[in-house]
Amino acid sequence: MKTILCAGALGALCMNAVAADGASVSVYGLVDVALVRETGGSGGDVTKLTSGVGAGSRLGFKGREELGNGIAAIFLLESGFQADTGALGQGGLLFGRQAYAGLQGGFGTLTAGRQYTPQYLTVVMADPFASGYAGDTKNLMAPTGNSASRMDNSLKYVSPVVGGVSAELVYGAGEVTGDSAAGRQFGGALDYTSGPLRVRLGYHNRNNDTAAIKNAGSAKNTVLAAVYDFGVVKAHVAYGVDKGLNSSLLRNTANPYGRPGTPVASSDSRDVLLGATIPSGPHTWMVSWIHKDDRGALDQDASQYALGYRYALSRRTELYGAIAHIVNRHGASYTVGSAIEGGSGNGAVDLGIRHAF
Repeated sequence: MKTILCAGALGALCMNAVAADGASVSVYGLVDVALVRETGGSGGDVTKLTSGVGAGSRLGFKGREELGNGIAAIFLLESGFQADTGALGQGGLLFGRQAYAGLQGGFGTLTAGRQYTPQYLTVVMADPFASGYAGDTKNLMAPTGNSASRMDNSLKYVSPVVGGVSAELVYGAGEVTGDSAAGRQFGGALDYTSGPLRVRLGYHNRNNDTAAIKNAGSAKNTVLAAVYDFGVVKAHVAYGVDKGLNSSLLRNTANPYGRPGTPVASSDSRDVLLGATIPSGPHTWMVSWIHKDDRGALDQDASQYALGYRYALSRRTELYGAIAHIVNRHGASYTVGSAIEGGSGNGAVDLGIRHAF
């Protein structure tokens, strides 16, 4: 106990010393746990207690140091974990959610590390479920990057907001010896906000080549999204274009419906999202419809219908429930997952709690 108290006191002293030197560091996090019922898979229905359903459970550290002349050094380290087992998320990475450092000032923000792609952030903006719960857009609208919406080895620039307009640019090195194009990624976004209206255009391009595979082409994703807040209801809409190999991967590739052959991911599709958020005091309703129009020879279209509810117990704690169902056509194999899981069938129900600190 004495050791713990001494360590805590030393940590507080160190934090105060850093603060006195013009820098600040804060610790934050989120714990999300839910009871989930997945249905429709060939292996049968499954009921489980799991983590990261509405949003991934996380522990983060972020800091800022004023360098003078309006310029600051910033960093962020964010670790994902499973609250139901205590295991690390993102395949066991220590800071698998985000890890970057950079500079910020009147010129904008320039950061380097593991970061979200601008295209994925565009989809999140349009999603009433904010890329979580059973209604997660990732069930049908593909996340970009090389790690479920994130880019490793990336440089990212975010411009200042001028007249309601801002821009993002990102570049990710493939780091393949002898081939600078293999695995390379780049993308960007334009964002416009005016009163209750927000419109965002996002794009991402990832080269499929590896050290062993050449001339595999690129996965290209473009999405235009808009949100309009009417006060009593917020309207959401998005339209996406996916072109090329790996442009719209399945979340569950283990043949969840037991069909002959290997499930096929679309390499040419169009995505449409229509949704709404309806707030009323501590109550918030979420509803969305997503349709994937597969332009490939198999015409494997799919539509997702989702309904969700959140009840705010406080500013930091909420209870939630969500239900979603996917209608797959012509052998399509899309599944209903959640913020960090791919799901095992075409239906799911969530009942959970999350707390932010």
